[in-house]
Order: sequence, then structure tokens, then C-alpha cells
Amino acid sequence: MHVLMLVLFCAVGNAQTAKEFYNIGNEKLDHKKYKDAIKEYNKALELDDKFVDAYYNRALSKNNIKDYQGALADYTKAIELNPTHAMAYNNRGLIKKSLKDYDGAMNDYSKAIEINPNFASAYFNRGSVKVLEEHPELSCEDFKKALVLGQSKALEYISKYCN
Repeated sequence: MHVLMLVLFCAVGNAQTAKEFYNIGNEKLDHKKYKDAIKEYNKALELDDKFVDAYYNRALSKNNIKDYQGALADYTKAIELNPTHAMAYNNRGLIKKSLKDYDGAMNDYSKAIEINPNFASAYFNRGSVKVLEEHPELSCEDFKKALVLGQSKALEYISKYCN
């Protein structure tokens, strides 16, 4: 009986939580070990399938290894679990833009701006899609707003596309 209790105690004592796997994943992500990070986030999500930040960071890792479909799915899941996750919308928009889904990207950037009206990168990214869609005149308002909010890169685009 005592042996069984000891075995159970050791098993419980060594169990890791979703948060611990997530933190290990973050360390791997910080060190650009993206595949290792994904493995840790997978473990976290096996324990807690509602862990928004684990989906978000796994999407970041997948994006870095060019698994764009996997990253899209993870950003979408993060958004499903937290519909006010402006960064997930913005980053999903970046992937859609790279896949030439400009309408999808515009919708994601607009949603990120709706959630966070001070999100400089989302304004800049939305403006850049307008340029890609060959409507640079429509991008000026977004670039100017991005600049006001601190996106210094917008100045180059304003001088190139706006009067």
C-alpha cells in the first residue's frame, strides 16, 4: 500500500501543467527553436484546449517555419476563443496578405482596428493591402493614422503614395 502511494505521489509530483509546457514553448520560441516550441505548445493544448495564448504562440512558431495553413488555423482558433484578440487578427491578416487573399487580410486588419483603434501596425498593414490592390490613393488615411500612432515606416509610404 505504501509503495502504491509513493508511486502515485511521484506521478502527480512530476506532472506538468499546460502553463509549464507553454512557458517552455515560449523559451524555445525566444531561441528560434520553432519546431521544439510547437511540440511544447501541443503538450499545453493537450492539457487545456482553450489556452488562447498557446494557440497564438503556436501560430507564431508555425508561421516562422512557413506552415502558413497551420498558422492560419491556430490564429483562427485563438480568435474563436477570444474574439477581441487584435494581434491574432492582425497576424492572420499578414498571412492572408502573403497568400494574396487581400479581402480576407483587409477584413482582419479592419477588425483589429475596430478592437484596438490605436493599433498602428494594423493601419499600416491595411494601407499596404490597398497599395497591393492598386488603390494607393485609398491608403493615405491609413498610413497617416499609422504614422500618428508611432509607425515611423509609414512616412516612407506617405511620401511615395500621398500628396
